[in-house]
Amino acid sequence: MLVIVLENAPDRLRGRLSLWFLEVRAGVFVGKASPRLRDRIWSEIASDLGQGNAVMVEAMPSEEAGFRFRTAGGNRRLPLDFDGFPLVGFRPPLASN
Repeated sequence: MLVIVLENAPDRLRGRLSLWFLEVRAGVFVGKASPRLRDRIWSEIASDLGQGNAVMVEAMPSEEAGFRFRTAGGNRRLPLDFDGFPLVGFRPPLASN
Protein backbone atom coordinates (compact mmCIF):
# COMPACT_ATOMS: atom_id res chain seq x y z
CA MET A 1 0.00 0.00 0.00
CA LEU A 2 1.15 3.48 -0.82
CA VAL A 3 -0.30 6.83 0.27
CA ILE A 4 0.75 10.19 -1.16
CA VAL A 5 -0.49 13.53 0.19
CA LEU A 6 0.09 16.73 -1.78
CA GLU A 7 -0.54 20.27 -0.55
CA ASN A 8 -0.45 23.31 -2.82
CA ALA A 9 0.82 21.18 -5.72
CA PRO A 10 0.38 22.02 -9.41
CA ASP A 11 -2.67 20.50 -11.11
CA ARG A 12 -0.44 18.78 -13.67
CA LEU A 13 1.25 16.80 -10.88
CA ARG A 14 -2.09 15.73 -9.42
CA GLY A 15 -3.23 14.72 -12.90
CA ARG A 16 -0.07 12.68 -13.43
CA LEU A 17 -0.51 10.84 -10.12
CA SER A 18 -4.12 10.05 -10.99
CA LEU A 19 -2.80 7.86 -13.82
CA TRP A 20 -1.45 5.38 -11.26
CA PHE A 21 -3.45 5.99 -8.07
CA LEU A 22 -6.94 6.69 -6.79
CA GLU A 23 -7.41 10.24 -5.48
CA VAL A 24 -9.66 9.54 -2.47
CA ARG A 25 -9.67 13.17 -1.29
CA ALA A 26 -8.23 16.30 -2.84
CA GLY A 27 -4.48 15.73 -2.95
CA VAL A 28 -4.61 12.30 -1.23
CA PHE A 29 -3.61 9.38 -3.48
CA VAL A 30 -3.78 5.69 -2.56
CA GLY A 31 -2.63 2.60 -4.41
CA LYS A 32 0.06 -0.02 -4.94
CA ALA A 33 3.33 0.33 -6.81
CA SER A 34 6.53 -1.63 -7.24
CA PRO A 35 9.65 -0.24 -5.56
CA ARG A 36 10.97 0.90 -8.94
CA LEU A 37 7.73 2.75 -9.77
CA ARG A 38 7.62 4.30 -6.26
CA ASP A 39 11.11 5.73 -6.73
CA ARG A 40 10.23 7.04 -10.19
CA ILE A 41 7.04 8.65 -8.92
CA TRP A 42 8.85 10.21 -5.94
CA SER A 43 11.44 11.71 -8.30
CA GLU A 44 8.64 13.27 -10.36
CA ILE A 45 6.91 14.61 -7.25
CA ALA A 46 10.10 16.15 -5.87
CA SER A 47 11.00 17.80 -9.19
CA ASP A 48 7.50 19.07 -10.10
CA LEU A 49 6.26 20.14 -6.66
CA GLY A 50 6.85 23.86 -7.10
CA GLN A 51 5.85 25.78 -3.95
CA GLY A 52 3.89 22.85 -2.51
CA ASN A 53 4.83 20.00 -0.21
CA ALA A 54 4.34 16.25 -0.26
CA VAL A 55 4.61 13.15 1.88
CA MET A 56 4.68 9.56 0.65
CA VAL A 57 4.00 6.70 3.07
CA GLU A 58 4.83 3.19 1.91
CA ALA A 59 4.48 -0.20 3.55
CA MET A 60 7.82 -1.81 4.44
CA PRO A 61 8.49 -5.25 5.82
CA SER A 62 10.05 -4.38 9.16
CA GLU A 63 9.53 -5.26 12.78
CA GLU A 64 9.53 -1.64 13.96
CA ALA A 65 6.70 0.27 12.28
CA GLY A 66 5.95 -1.59 9.05
CA PHE A 67 6.15 1.61 6.99
CA ARG A 68 8.44 4.46 5.99
CA PHE A 69 7.74 7.93 4.72
CA ARG A 70 9.46 10.57 2.62
CA THR A 71 8.79 14.29 2.54
CA ALA A 72 9.50 17.07 0.05
CA GLY A 73 8.84 20.80 -0.03
CA GLY A 74 8.43 23.33 2.72
CA ASN A 75 6.68 21.90 5.76
CA ARG A 76 7.24 22.17 9.51
CA ARG A 77 7.17 18.39 9.86
CA LEU A 78 10.49 16.54 9.56
CA PRO A 79 10.94 12.79 9.25
CA LEU A 80 13.16 11.41 12.02
CA ASP A 81 14.61 7.94 12.53
CA PHE A 82 14.72 6.77 16.13
CA ASP A 83 16.58 3.45 16.12
CA GLY A 84 14.72 2.31 13.02
CA PHE A 85 11.34 3.62 14.14
CA PRO A 86 10.00 6.55 12.08
CA LEU A 87 8.93 9.64 14.02
CA VAL A 88 7.86 13.15 13.08
CA GLY A 89 9.68 16.20 14.43
CA PHE A 90 8.63 19.81 14.07
CA ARG A 91 10.60 22.85 13.01
CA PRO A 92 9.98 25.93 15.15
CA PRO A 93 7.25 28.20 13.76
CA LEU A 94 8.35 31.17 11.73
CA ALA A 95 8.35 34.38 13.75
CA SER A 96 5.67 36.78 12.51
CA ASN A 97 6.50 40.47 12.31
